[in-house]
Amino acid sequence: MIKTTALTAAFALAAGAALAEPQAYVFDTSHSQIVFTYDHLGFSTTTGMFSGIEGNISFDAEDPANSSVEASFPVSSLMTGDDERNKHFLSDDFFGEAGEPTVTFVSTGIEVTGDNSALITGDLTLNGVTRETVLDTVLNQQGDHPMENKPWLGFDATTTLKRSDFDLGMFAPAVSDEVEVSISVEAMAAEG
Repeated sequence: MIKTTALTAAFALAAGAALAEPQAYVFDTSHSQIVFTYDHLGFSTTTGMFSGIEGNISFDAEDPANSSVEASFPVSSLMTGDDERNKHFLSDDFFGEAGEPTVTFVSTGIEVTGDNSALITGDLTLNGVTRETVLDTVLNQQGDHPMENKPWLGFDATTTLKRSDFDLGMFAPAVSDEVEVSISVEAMAAEG
């Protein structure tokens, strides 16, 4: 009888885990950023950053492929380390012409590639143009935040974008059309 009860309890626990709902998380904007680099005329690798990233993650720890992410950030958060370069990037030569003040990403599928890695495919809307984009993503850590005392996630992701795909190709190929993008995101369990 004890064996039967133990087996029943094990099956009940397994069934409960299989039916577990994905958990909702929201981005910690103060610890989420996007860094991009590009080749400048062969003389240097130039770097810029976007901040103010907001978003939601529906994270299914039992079946990560069943997870999803939506993110957005304002183009105006651009930082290049040079005021004149910032102004130029926000001018009609680049981001200003389309008049799109926000960049968005909405996942459409997730392919798990390892214990803590996945390829997240989604629609990236940048400068008024939407293109399918794949983020090579690593789950850095999942657990309780030691100061906030609530569930927390941390991810890093990379991708390569072509500026010309988003109508941002001025000076290409002298200034590289390809831009390397590195994303780092922390997210906290949503309230409620």
